[in-house]
Amino acid sequence: MGKQFRNHGGLKRPNKTQKFESTRHTKKNRGVEQEKIAHLASPSSSGELSEEENENVAPTEEIIHKESSTYDELLNLLSSSSKSVAHANKQRQRQEEGRSDTEEEEEDEDEDEDEDDDDETTSLPEDLDNDAKEIDDSLKGDKQTEDEMETSGSDEEHDSGIDDESAVEATRSDSSFSRHVGHILSKVEVDNLSTMKWKYKWEVPAVGMSNCRWVGTGECFLKDLDTNVHVDYDMKLKLYKHWLDIYKTSGKNDFHSSKQRFYRDILHCNKKPFYLKGLEDDSSIMDGYIMHTLNHVFKTRDIVTKNDSKAAKHQEKSKDNLLNDDSFLDQGFTRPKVLILLPLASNALRVVKRLIQLTPSSHKATVEHMDRFYKEFDNEDVEDSEDENKESGSGQDFGNLNSQKSSKPSDFESLFGGINNDHFVFGIKFTRRSIKLYSDFYSSDIIVASALGLLTKMGQAEKDKDKDVDYLSSIEVLIIDYAEVITMQNWSYLSSVVKQLNLIPSKQHGTDVMRIRQWYLDGYARFYRQTIMLSSYLNPDINAMFNHQCVNYQGKVKLECEYKGVLPKVLLQVQQIYQRFGADSVEDIDDARLEYFTKKVFPKIKDSSEGGVMIFISSYFEFVRIRNFLKSQNASFCLLSEYTKQSDISRARVWFFEGKRKIMLYTERMHFYHRYKIRGIKNLMFYSLPERKEFYPEIVNMVEGSDNLTSTTLFSRFDQLRLERIVGTSNAKRMVKSEKEG
Repeated sequence: MGKQFRNHGGLKRPNKTQKFESTRHTKKNRGVEQEKIAHLASPSSSGELSEEENENVAPTEEIIHKESSTYDELLNLLSSSSKSVAHANKQRQRQEEGRSDTEEEEEDEDEDEDEDDDDETTSLPEDLDNDAKEIDDSLKGDKQTEDEMETSGSDEEHDSGIDDESAVEATRSDSSFSRHVGHILSKVEVDNLSTMKWKYKWEVPAVGMSNCRWVGTGECFLKDLDTNVHVDYDMKLKLYKHWLDIYKTSGKNDFHSSKQRFYRDILHCNKKPFYLKGLEDDSSIMDGYIMHTLNHVFKTRDIVTKNDSKAAKHQEKSKDNLLNDDSFLDQGFTRPKVLILLPLASNALRVVKRLIQLTPSSHKATVEHMDRFYKEFDNEDVEDSEDENKESGSGQDFGNLNSQKSSKPSDFESLFGGINNDHFVFGIKFTRRSIKLYSDFYSSDIIVASALGLLTKMGQAEKDKDKDVDYLSSIEVLIIDYAEVITMQNWSYLSSVVKQLNLIPSKQHGTDVMRIRQWYLDGYARFYRQTIMLSSYLNPDINAMFNHQCVNYQGKVKLECEYKGVLPKVLLQVQQIYQRFGADSVEDIDDARLEYFTKKVFPKIKDSSEGGVMIFISSYFEFVRIRNFLKSQNASFCLLSEYTKQSDISRARVWFFEGKRKIMLYTERMHFYHRYKIRGIKNLMFYSLPERKEFYPEIVNMVEGSDNLTSTTLFSRFDQLRLERIVGTSNAKRMVKSEKEG
């Protein structure tokens, strides 16, 4: 079967046949007969039946005349509000009346065709609703399996009072979900998507962000959206109501700004993360993608469960004919549909806790393995150990963790205050009444992971043939949150994971091939995947991934912003010099930067007798090149990079402060993970600008002394994204276009 999956032409379905149809003429005649029976069974004015009527009534109809018991009256009452009880009650009545199962199926089909599309039904009081469940269970007589308890609209019926049968029908024809997965791409469209250069044709001001605007491809759909029209939320009604109740309870007022209503690729590059005092903005965006995730998972399961029920209902008929109906193409190669990629375990803790809160109560009667989850992802143990360290008072001048912690910025404490593990991956499965954490990947609905965690799984699969990562083959919604933090880890890990998504699996994992959507079999799944990338800033890596690895056929939406810069946050009287060097292309920029430094900058540093020169370097690749150059020049220098040992860090800081080393190389990742305050800086050199704009004033404000304080920055026209966040958009445009070079 694995070979069949790899060979697109190997999976073929029989020619389509007509859908199952019932003979309405037969139903109509039966309906007339039933009306006649009902008339005969009801008390008449004479109170007696004529001889002619008695002859037309079957002997079994005598049971109709018996008086209703209390049990019958309760069943009738419950049947008016519960479909499952009504179905069981009808089955019981038909057995008493001697009607066949075939007649029952035909009548059910007739009722399904005439069913009202209204989403609301009358709900029962809770105690009566519980009685309904008990009676329903006793009539069924069979214990429900785990698969029968999985999320579906009909399963929710007792608790919600919502008729999700009709809601599912609406889902399949009217919602953005059904339109997205139901669209069939042609070969020409796929070829165009593979080579397309996306052009952003429209722009709309971003609500709540005066300096930003949304730009997008295709037709603009944002202008006409009315935030007060609830139907536009395009989500399951029960999910929406629960979300709204939570917002009302918490007193929040930004409900409309955090909704999600479309399936285009999204790049939000001006997010205010919680660790930068943007808690409300961050929470609103997180709620938006969590609700979008839950809605996608529940609607997917609704359709699968409803089709399972239909298939079981018609199992005596031709199954091939039934499954040839396009409405039964409802699955991917594997079950997981959503992948959430996060940088740190503390981020995963925050997202999962909120996901559980936003899940309707009926789906989280139990949350399995929460103790294990808190043990691995919560920071209580970390806080306890920190308290013990404080009491002991251990540590030296440059190695005292507690003294350093008190002087670190608040955003560092917020981001790294929890468990900072960057290696994790686990599944989340939704059943009818529970949420299962750490579920098997192939039975999960959502996978939460770090890029490193998934990359490790991919490496294991390459070495061990019994292992695989085929659970990534059917991801339909990819969410990458805190992308700016991932850039401080290793962006290539993330890129490798995204490239692994939506590939044809190596094995069949229990999926009915006849139920797999055609665009999966054609290898087009990546054109249907929606990618949502969230970051506090935009850099070339994020931009390149969004441009080249996000190819959703519906198009893209991207946030563009103008920046005021962070120069006012520089508190010292430091002369800030910006020197532009020439570079012909992005590929040449690293060599051009190194050449400019070695020929025009370093000779001045070498000839100066004054020490205290710190060279700030953004990437480790640049760090290695400068380190090797300084070694070749026998320069006096020390190193602080993300790979430097703790003992070497303390030694280097002392040497630089005491003047034993003239130059210090300091990387952005080192500052990101430790936020050291470097003492002894007299002259500051930005070999490359930091990605994170807040680092610029932090580093400049470390310069010590009273006379001739200087800061020199190298940049090229390809550094505009970083430059505009520091000096402002208007200044950056003027500086990169200037004809004069340093």
